[in-house]
This record gives sequence, structure tokens and C-alpha cells, in this order.
Amino acid sequence: MPFAATGQSAFAANLGFMAYFLTAGAAWPAEPVSKGDAVQRPDRIELALSEIKEIETEDETGFEQGLPLPPKLGAPPQEESVERRDLPDVEVGKDLSLLPEPVRRMRELIVEAAKSGDPESLRPLLGIGPTATQLSFGPVDSDPIQYLKDVSGDQNGLELLAILLDIFDAGYARLDAGETTETYIWPYFYTLPLDALDDRQMVELFRIITAGDLQDMQAFGSYSFYRTGISPEGEWLFFLAGE
Repeated sequence: MPFAATGQSAFAANLGFMAYFLTAGAAWPAEPVSKGDAVQRPDRIELALSEIKEIETEDETGFEQGLPLPPKLGAPPQEESVERRDLPDVEVGKDLSLLPEPVRRMRELIVEAAKSGDPESLRPLLGIGPTATQLSFGPVDSDPIQYLKDVSGDQNGLELLAILLDIFDAGYARLDAGETTETYIWPYFYTLPLDALDDRQMVELFRIITAGDLQDMQAFGSYSFYRTGISPEGEWLFFLAGE
């Protein structure tokens, strides 16, 4: 497989793969999705909700009830003022109410699917064809759910579900606001220089990676663990690790 991240402790073993993709000129996301194209194709969220409704018909304990998000402790954090040096058009925030409704809804659906403990729950959200969620810098020859299981440290996809919950619990970054490439990215660490994070942000980062992983990333130059992106129209663009 092109890049098989198996969890936080395996980051160092994958540096060789990261270097390969850098020299090969790999970048994310593969191609920007224009808003015009988004209007012409079926709405990802509507399709997902349709499939979820079918599941609820068979089991009334499905997504509709869902599971509550972890309670917020104390006052909501203030907006971050630090900007990543090589990504000047970045806004960082944690207030989910400021997200466009399609972005907020897609995030909720992914979180509910991850909490279910069943990787198959992600299938209606991943999409198909040219607009499918990008899961690797190289081609994914297998079924996308099987691919997620294969690259998960437990080989059942449960580790990746936990990673999704961790990164969605962190703040988000709005990249290229107002442009056709506008993207909402979790976690926001991806868009900031690691040496600019304060102690509170470092605690948030250590909920996702280990101190050993951080040393490797500092040597590499940036956060390179899993991150995910959603378009303003609510399309799940990518779920990737590496550079």
C-alpha cells in the first residue's frame, strides 16, 4: 500500500514514505473541486442521510439518536492569532457554530460514524468516483473501507475511527477563504508551525501524537500525522497522513 500509517507510535517508521512522496511532488488535495461542479453532482450529505435513513428503518438506534459530543470544559478558547509561515491565508478557530451548515453537518456525520465502532458506517460519507474522499497520496486499489482497515494499527479500522474523533475534537483551520480551493481542515496544527504552539496547544497536540512523534515532526519541519478536510459545500475531501 502507498502509505500505511499504523498509529502514532509508527510515525518514525513511515518517514521514508513521506520523503518519497515529497520528492515525487505529491500534494493534497489531489485537485480543487469547483463550486460549480459541486452543484451539478448529487449532494454528498443528502446521499449520506438517505442511506442512513435506510439503516434507521432497520434499527431505530441508528445515527438519528447519535452519541453526544464530549462536554466542553470552561469558557470556549479564543481564536488563535498565530499563522503558519508558509500558509498565509489561514484562519484558525474552534467555534463550530461559525462553520457553514454543510461543513458542520458533515463533521457531525463523520463523528457519529466513528463513534459507532463500525468502519462500514463511513461508507456513505466517502463518496465514489472522481469526488471520492482521498485516502492516500497513491492509488487505492482496494475497497476504501478495506483500505482503512488495512492501514489501521489494529487491522480492523478501530484505531482510525479513534484518530478521527481525536482530530475532529481539535480546532479547525479555514484555508483559502473565499477561493475555489477553500477548505476546512482538522486539526488546525497542520497549518501552524510547531514551534509557535503554546503550552495549551501542545497539550491538545499530545492528545493526537506522542512526544516521540513530535520530535520527528520537528526534525521534518511540520505536523504530518492524520488530518482531514471538508469543502464549504460539505464534501469530505481527504483523510490523509504524511506529506
